[in-house]
Amino acid sequence: MAISKFNYNSFNVTPVAGTALAFDADADGFSTATSTAITLIKTLTASSSATLDFLNGSSDVVFDDTYPLYVFKFIDIHPATNEAYFSFQTDTGTNTSYNQTVTSTAFDAYHNEAGTTADLLYRTGNDSNQASGFQRITSSGGSDNDQCFAGIIHLFNPSSSTFVKQFLCRSNTTSHDDSTANSHYAGYFNTTTALTRVRFKMSSGNIDAGTIKLYGIKDS
Repeated sequence: MAISKFNYNSFNVTPVAGTALAFDADADGFSTATSTAITLIKTLTASSSATLDFLNGSSDVVFDDTYPLYVFKFIDIHPATNEAYFSFQTDTGTNTSYNQTVTSTAFDAYHNEAGTTADLLYRTGNDSNQASGFQRITSSGGSDNDQCFAGIIHLFNPSSSTFVKQFLCRSNTTSHDDSTANSHYAGYFNTTTALTRVRFKMSSGNIDAGTIKLYGIKDS
């Protein structure tokens, strides 16, 4: 039987105009998607900011059924206060208490610069049990000039009037003890009322610098 050889020179990897590469978690690989599948809605940049807020119907922000999935990317978030962590909360309607009830899980992979400590562990003190405070989404960070947080949050169908509001978060922290912490948080806001606003803040002090980008992802 003849062996067929693959001709690499004939393989065209040039993207088709109007398409973008997207990661397909189910297929564990990459697939093509139209460039309109993901839309940048809003970018907020911190400058010694107490909070960064995304409000439905304000400054082009939407949390309605335009998109079933919303994604926040927080980039180089620098805390003004050492050992503070980054957190978020939501609210409904015109309410501004940001105290929706949350149940969540939390675990970290941890490694220090010296290479003397490495661990993978559940963080009991970082999760929420029907609590109404701000949900932490990072480990405790450092305020040195080169230290920051980065991560991504998926918020599912916030405008639903039927289901609770699920979220997933993965973040990385340059910690105050010269280590890296890769953190995983997941849970739900226990309300069937549509969410209309999302607030980000530090557990202590201001957000000295950094950017948060909000995207909407349409049905495939």
